[in-house]
Amino acid sequence: MTPAGLAARVKATGRRLGFDLVAIGPADPPPRGSLFEAWLDAGYAGTMGYLERGRAKRLDPRQVLAGARSLIACALNYYQGPQAAGPAHVARYAWGADYHEVMEPRLSALLTDLVGAAPGTSGRVYVDTGPVLERELAARAGLGWVGKNTMLLHPALGSYFFIGVVLTTAELAFDGPLPDHCGTCTRCLEACPTGAFVAPYVLDARRCISYLTIEHRGPIPLELRESVGTLAFGCDVCQDVCPWNRRAPLTGERAFGGRDLPTLAELVTLTDEEYRMRLRDSPLRRARRRGLARNAAVALANAQDPAAVPALARARGDPDPEVREHAEWAWARLSARRAGDGDRREP
Repeated sequence: MTPAGLAARVKATGRRLGFDLVAIGPADPPPRGSLFEAWLDAGYAGTMGYLERGRAKRLDPRQVLAGARSLIACALNYYQGPQAAGPAHVARYAWGADYHEVMEPRLSALLTDLVGAAPGTSGRVYVDTGPVLERELAARAGLGWVGKNTMLLHPALGSYFFIGVVLTTAELAFDGPLPDHCGTCTRCLEACPTGAFVAPYVLDARRCISYLTIEHRGPIPLELRESVGTLAFGCDVCQDVCPWNRRAPLTGERAFGGRDLPTLAELVTLTDEEYRMRLRDSPLRRARRRGLARNAAVALANAQDPAAVPALARARGDPDPEVREHAEWAWARLSARRAGDGDRREP
């Protein structure tokens, strides 16, 4: 088949597999690789050392797959509607099943179909688990443009979608990148609770709530704990205020619908067994039990709900010292609030 014919087949197969958008671009080094390097060198990656370890491969997809020619970028919408559809303390992308489990089999099926149509070719699939700058490569392929909040935006989908890519040695016809439609809008930058945006298009992950509650290993910095608010896993603020999400379509993917997730009081007291059982196949597992309990303690303190005192009192005896420290901090804040309200009894 010709490159154009193969590209048409790939897109038709991708849509049949359930992807909302499929775009194709070259597997050359990302055009903004120097910006990624500057971002790393500035220390904005925080404790995500794996980004530095995979720097060279991220800057050249051909180091990931020898002979790579094309990159297939796929989008899968996860927008479930108004906030009432899920728990407010969890980012909406994590309300349902683990997106890796949903997307990877489909990407593999897409690659299998491509290899069948183009014998002798090969490829690899990634859903943010490999040394590939998916966002940059997907933007060049035309899956969207990188917004000022560093999210990929598409005029029809907004930003509530997952990205998965297929690197392949097959020669495919390429699409072109989309223009930046952010204009003069700065809503996302102004709305960030922790002031994580150093400048438009530049995020200091060390101040980002999503990073602090998911990727960060170690205590949440004291100076940022109040700004985290009542969020225990991820943050949607910069997406919620984006005008391009006002008309975001609802997902048709049932796997991303709401499920029975633990409350903040339950998260702060989760045992290892409860963590394994209740969060099976959930994206929340990324933060680990320690991280979830740590986050929940901070969120409960910021919620200023006296009903959280028993859960925090129990968490003060957690076997993990990091959880105990955050629970002590949260318990002290609630105790001070109760004292200020005239209730000086020991919680």
